[in-house]
Amino acid sequence: MTGTPDGPRIVLIGPMGVGKTTVGALLAERLGVAHRDTDADIVAAQGREIADIFVDEGEAYFRELEREAVRAAVAQHTGVLALGGGAILDASTRELLAAHPVVYLSMDVEEAVRRTGLNQARPLLAVNPRKQWRELMDARRSLYTEVARVVVATDGRTPDEVAQAVLDALELKDA
Repeated sequence: MTGTPDGPRIVLIGPMGVGKTTVGALLAERLGVAHRDTDADIVAAQGREIADIFVDEGEAYFRELEREAVRAAVAQHTGVLALGGGAILDASTRELLAAHPVVYLSMDVEEAVRRTGLNQARPLLAVNPRKQWRELMDARRSLYTEVARVVVATDGRTPDEVAQAVLDALELKDA
């Protein structure tokens, strides 16, 4: 199972802190393809961090930037693509992803708190991170599973183990 000739080989989705960027880079290296992260695309284009965009312009503005970043990346990128945690909130993005090999990287709340920490710049987890993370996941879990071809749990696994599990799940071989 591979990406379409005109799209990413693998698209990684999942909550913030699950390791999409780290695992994406490992997968790209193993497959001999490029890695791209839509959050990094937004930061580069805007010249400021995502947390600052949320504070200065609001979530709706950020989501529009995100929708456009995903659309551009899916059209232009043929390697491994990591999406921001909330990218799947947009119906047109979910529709766009339907034709691609999407992998949902999952984790439980305790793992999320351990990985994201309580002091990092996570605008949607600013107050009571455990409660907010659970609420975000309650709202997003069905959307992640809707667009994913496979789900790979990351709890208690190293990034290398997760990358291997993704390759195995998609029946892909290292380059």
